[in-house]
Amino acid sequence: MTQAYVLTLSCPDRLGLVHAVSGFLLEHGGNIEEAAQYNDPATGLFFMRVQFGCDQHDQTALSEHLSAFAQTHQMGWSLHAKAQPMPTVILVSREGHCLNDLLFRCKSGLLPVDIRAIISNHRDFYQLAASYNIPFHHIPVTAATKAQAEAKQYEIIQAEGAELVVLARYMQVLSNDLCTKLAGRAINIHHSFLPSFKGAKPYYQAHDRGVKLIGATAHYVTADLDEGPIIEQDVTRADHTDTVEALTARGRDTESQVLARAVKWHSEHRVLLNGHKTVIFR
Repeated sequence: MTQAYVLTLSCPDRLGLVHAVSGFLLEHGGNIEEAAQYNDPATGLFFMRVQFGCDQHDQTALSEHLSAFAQTHQMGWSLHAKAQPMPTVILVSREGHCLNDLLFRCKSGLLPVDIRAIISNHRDFYQLAASYNIPFHHIPVTAATKAQAEAKQYEIIQAEGAELVVLARYMQVLSNDLCTKLAGRAINIHHSFLPSFKGAKPYYQAHDRGVKLIGATAHYVTADLDEGPIIEQDVTRADHTDTVEALTARGRDTESQVLARAVKWHSEHRVLLNGHKTVIFR
């Protein structure tokens, strides 16, 4: 039976890499169904994503062959079964538009994720979680209990085998330690078009400045607040007649769409880190 896989890799660029990868897959019975690559002249790095079918090896055996092949090319790589939804944990506070959107898209088969738990510092969405039959963990956070709260959060993330953590308007700043533990697998939605209007109440700041565009930014979480590699951004038009409430409502729609696209691309293994930036194979 043919199994579909997704292989992503990066390495120093040199001649013949596409030929080498396709030759390796041919040698091991792989039939390429989709492929994309990018050479970054600024860093001298090569990035590639290949979706292929293979019926000669299981994933463990194929990974062993890949490991030996990658060593000869100084490659960082990952191999995933395409049909396997990505185990995911969602963190949320008191604004539920992004959470509700992700849950609906997942239930509708529009996102290849397996949402295994929802963690919140408030109780607002326990009924919403129950309606989707997803465990809800209420973990209050104060300045005095932050370390203990994060330890509980990380324990749940690990216990659920989460490969992705989504901050769906989770309004707590993660510690440097937790950011490090979740490096490359935690996505945040920022309620403005970074880098403008950082911090609290961005729509009030935008309204005060009379902006003509408002937006949202999905990025990986790092210890530098709102400075992580950007995955996706979008904007919507605004004008002088818009109230703060109108801007906020329109912004929430944009946030939901931007976060959903970022989660989809990440869970389909279409996002590769390139230093402080990302390569997106859409």
